[in-house]
Amino acid sequence: MASPFSATTAPGSSRAYRIKNSAGDRVFMAIIYTALSLILIAVLYPLIYILSSSISSPDAVSSGKVWLWPVDISFEGYTTLFSTPLILTGYANSLFYTAAGTLISVTLTIMIAYPLSRRSLYGRSVIMVFVTFTMLFGGGLIPTYLVVKQLGMVDTRWALLIPNAIWVWQVIIARSFFQSSIPDELVEASELDGCSDLRFIWSVVLPLSKPIIAVLVLMYAVGQWNAYFDALIYLKSDHLFPLQLILRSIIILNNGAGAMDVAEMVEKQHLSDLLKYSLIVVATLPVLCIYPFVQKHFVQGMLVGSVKG
Repeated sequence: MASPFSATTAPGSSRAYRIKNSAGDRVFMAIIYTALSLILIAVLYPLIYILSSSISSPDAVSSGKVWLWPVDISFEGYTTLFSTPLILTGYANSLFYTAAGTLISVTLTIMIAYPLSRRSLYGRSVIMVFVTFTMLFGGGLIPTYLVVKQLGMVDTRWALLIPNAIWVWQVIIARSFFQSSIPDELVEASELDGCSDLRFIWSVVLPLSKPIIAVLVLMYAVGQWNAYFDALIYLKSDHLFPLQLILRSIIILNNGAGAMDVAEMVEKQHLSDLLKYSLIVVATLPVLCIYPFVQKHFVQGMLVGSVKG
């Protein structure tokens, strides 16, 4: 009977064994690699196409000549993009909303998730039921708008920072992480040493919670960066618009030709098509820059927060 192991000699060792894959295993792995390759192509092609279109000439983009690689390389889209004051203002606004909104959201999420993870909190199960209930039923757009209006936040930056500051799913993930990673014995030991609750959170909980903090930062930052609906509802002043709202206006509301002649209309449409891709590239850069630094913590935090607890 033939052995499924083949003996090979390796440097520094007398003999090593390698498992031979059966024909069925090789076919299965071939299918897996084929499927992964197709998925990789499906993910990479739109990215390459958008990047190539953003540095191609407006005529090549509008006529559909760009298929994979740039055609008649031109940086007119980026030149026009960074020479438009409204776009630069929107970019600065989005950076501010993302940074401030993420800081507020992460702080509030930890403030509600950590107490709910401790058994000493009386009525935590009831509170968690009410928190989870908001995932199923909401007040609706009109009541929310009336609340924001009564608080005087319409057409202010606070309208994009406060109403959706806490996401219930993030609270659940953070609560599960704290339950599995911060044992009650550690809390009791700190209490015996006379450590206050705030000191314990600052000196013990936060240093041990870097993975879940990275998860929360990435989720909230991406959500805040891509958000435009709240700005569309609550903001009226152009100088407060985030970049995504300006991007939406360029993509959807670029058909107003006015009294322009045909040649000017065609030129405007060509430039508008080019600006779409340039804006998409510029709008995705911050997320692409942040993700590599938090990827390790993101994966670890997601596994701990979802499997345990």
